[in-house]
Amino acid sequence: MNESSSSRSRPCVLVFSGLDPSGGAGIQADIEAIGAAGAHALSVITALTVQDNDKVYAVNPVEADIIVRQAEVLLQKIPVAAVKIGIVGNRANAEVIAGIIRRLRQKQPDLPVVLDTVLGSGHGFALSEGLPEYALSPLIGLATLITPNLPEAKRLFPKSDDIGEQAKYLLSLGAKDVLIKGGHGNDANSVVNCWFTNRGSKEWKWARIAGEFHGTGCTLASAIAGYLACGISMEAALEKGQELTQTSLAKAFFIADGQKIPGRHVC
Repeated sequence: MNESSSSRSRPCVLVFSGLDPSGGAGIQADIEAIGAAGAHALSVITALTVQDNDKVYAVNPVEADIIVRQAEVLLQKIPVAAVKIGIVGNRANAEVIAGIIRRLRQKQPDLPVVLDTVLGSGHGFALSEGLPEYALSPLIGLATLITPNLPEAKRLFPKSDDIGEQAKYLLSLGAKDVLIKGGHGNDANSVVNCWFTNRGSKEWKWARIAGEFHGTGCTLASAIAGYLACGISMEAALEKGQELTQTSLAKAFFIADGQKIPGRHVC
């Protein structure tokens, strides 16, 4: 790499995510949010979905060996500074992604891995074959950060309604950090996101922006991954990722009736 190209380089985030034809969520959301955070997305498609900006009609997982081939070609040439995982499609895909992460960490033990624990669409459509919790389980212990929303945290630990207990359980599985997103909370005026680690917790309170949005969770997790790839601390990445997401929701736009698309490209 010569001096002029080096001055224009960006750190790369290896992204495992599904294709959303509406462009609101999934890989397109990941690409836009990671770019807005100052990094570049290397996009490995895990599933082909049939959806619009409101509803998911079908999820078609990509074969596991194709996922491996997509990633291996990239990794032979391009350095990876972080990994972001969205929908995996099925358990077999999760297992091969876990294997890729383990191989990367043989040379990069501190490689950040952000797992967005997507268990279903906003309207409840399952986004993997079989039980989504089972499909994701090989990845939770490898995650630097997992980002469930309130319903997902409850599904991952149904024994308690307390988010502190839910986070404690997820940390016990090996995740280093848990951000439980409060967008599904009952407060009409604000959203509270809570960060948990084995060292303590912190919360952020944001003004609730009116409307419904397609791809909010993808935006947040990917923005955080992008900032981590740029080398900033977890706390700063969480802060900046939430700020970017808040801005993108404030600048959201319509492509049709229903949920708006976050304005990630204008952040």
